[in-house]
Amino acid sequence: MSYSIAVDGPAGAGKSTIARKIAGQLGCIYVDTGAMYRAMALYLIQNGVNAGDARAISQKCQEADISIRYENGEQIVLLDGENVNGLIRTEEVGNMASASSPNPAVRKKLVSLQQKLAKTSDVIMDGRDIGTCVLPDATVKIYLTASSRVRAMRRYEELKAKGEDCDFETIEADIEKRDHQDMTRENSPLRQAEDAVLVDSSGLDIDGVVAEIIRICREKGIGA
Repeated sequence: MSYSIAVDGPAGAGKSTIARKIAGQLGCIYVDTGAMYRAMALYLIQNGVNAGDARAISQKCQEADISIRYENGEQIVLLDGENVNGLIRTEEVGNMASASSPNPAVRKKLVSLQQKLAKTSDVIMDGRDIGTCVLPDATVKIYLTASSRVRAMRRYEELKAKGEDCDFETIEADIEKRDHQDMTRENSPLRQAEDAVLVDSSGLDIDGVVAEIIRICREKGIGA
């Protein structure tokens, strides 16, 4: 029987980095939901749908079949059975993804595909509403967080390392604004599921967080 791990939390908590590492250690599939939205955008472009035509997006998205699998440790994004890894990282696809991802029909379709994937494979998925909406019956639910100050410092140091000029106070204010938007949005707001385990990464490094979540998973019989 397959298992699923849901990791939710605010921006900058390190969800994707942590989820990828856990997938590597447990041998499960990391479901890159962002890549799935890009694959949908590619499908819409290939079918001549205009980014501003919400009705056409709603109708056409129903026909796409998108999935993820791993081959030799590499994530393969499949669109109607075809590997589209080399096609979904363009600016054109990114722009279409930004335009189409808020569409309720696109979201409903991709959530359905993500749920289908979780029923047939061992998966770990991260986001804002995985444990509350996408995978409400997940084997393990984690709410990964850190103080806004710690998350801002991580982002500040990341940008500095890239040589970018940035202001710590501005970054922290942006993160706090994003938190408020995510927690108060009308559709699928960010919140900790009642049966999720809270993991605060403020005082932990990446390896420490991974070890803690794997310990929680093993208590549930995953990777034991």
